[in-house]
Amino acid sequence: MAEFRFTKWGGRLHWHYPLEPLGVDEWGTWFGTRAGVAMQRGDEPPVVQPHDFVTLVPADGWYVASFNGESDHGAELYIDISTPPTISGALIEAVDLDLDVIRARDGRIILDDEDEFAEHQVLYAYPAHVIAAAQTEADRLMAEVTAGAEPFGEVGRAWLARYASAAGR
Repeated sequence: MAEFRFTKWGGRLHWHYPLEPLGVDEWGTWFGTRAGVAMQRGDEPPVVQPHDFVTLVPADGWYVASFNGESDHGAELYIDISTPPTISGALIEAVDLDLDVIRARDGRIILDDEDEFAEHQVLYAYPAHVIAAAQTEADRLMAEVTAGAEPFGEVGRAWLARYASAAGR
C-alpha cells in the first residue's frame, strides 16, 4: 500500500488516503483506490469513497489525474493542478494549487475553482512562477482533455477497467 498526501501552499494538510500501486507506463505511475476506502481532508472526519478510481502520477507535469469508476459522482475524470508530484517510497505528495480540470459524465469539460486560485494567490502569496505554471498546465490540460488526447482518452479508462475487473466488478 501507498499513501497519497495533498497539502495546500504552506504545508497545511489537504486530502490524504491510501492507494495501491498498479504499474508504470509511458505516462507515469498508476495507483488504484477501492470503493469503501476512507479519505480525509485535513483534520476533518473521514469520508467513505463510494467508487473505485485510478490515479495517474505523471512522469512529467503539474497535475495528478483520477479516473473515477461508475457512481453518482459527476466527474469521470478529475485532474488536480498541483506542484509536480513526487513519489518517495510509499508516499506520494503534491501541493494542490486549487485549479481542477474535470470531464463530467455528460462530456462537459470544466475548469473549476478559478476563484479559489485567484484568492489563494493573494492569501498564500504564491510565487509568480507557480502561478504561471499552474495556469499554463490548466490551459494545456483543458485542450488535451477536450481533444481526447492520451492518457485522457482510452489509456486511463483501460487502467480503470483492469482495476475494476481485478475486483470482479
